[in-house]
Amino acid sequence: MQFKKYTKQRNRSIQGLRSFKDTLPKNIKKVINKKGHIYSETLNNWKYIVGDNLFKVCYPKSFKNSNKFGVSTLLIMVKRGHEVDLEYSKKEIMDKMNNFFGHSVVEKIKFTSFDEDKRDLSKDDNNEGNVTNNKYKNKINDVKNEKIKKSLLELTKVFKEK
Repeated sequence: MQFKKYTKQRNRSIQGLRSFKDTLPKNIKKVINKKGHIYSETLNNWKYIVGDNLFKVCYPKSFKNSNKFGVSTLLIMVKRGHEVDLEYSKKEIMDKMNNFFGHSVVEKIKFTSFDEDKRDLSKDDNNEGNVTNNKYKNKINDVKNEKIKKSLLELTKVFKEK
C-alpha cells in the first residue's frame, strides 16, 4: 500500500481498502471512543460482569459519561422483585466494570424496574399479526410444488419464533 501525505483530514492516509473506523474523521472517532465504546463493551460482556443469576433479570439501558455537572452513571433495567439482589451487588458490579476497562469508568449505578408480564400481554393482544399469518397460509397452501410449500412453511415457523 502507498501512503499519501498532506491530506486535509490526516497527516497520512492509506490507499486501498480501509476499515470503516479509519475512514471516519478524527473528531467523530473521539466521540465514538468516548461514549459509545464503553456502553457497547458493557453490553457485549454483561454476562461476565454481573454473573449468570443477575444476567437473567437485568440489562444495561444507557450509559452517561461524566461531565461538569455529574458523574458517570450506568442505568440498569431490572425485573420487578429483583431490585434488592441488584442493590446488594451494586459495589461488585462497579468494581468488575472498572477492572474490566482498566480505569474508573462507572461511579454511580441507577436502577429502573420493569414488569415483564405487561410485555407478554401486549404481544397476545396483537391479533392483526394472526390475521395476516392466516392470509399467507392460504396462499402457501395454493402452491403446487411440495418442496417450495415445505420451505415456505419452515420460513414462517422461523419468523413466528422471532
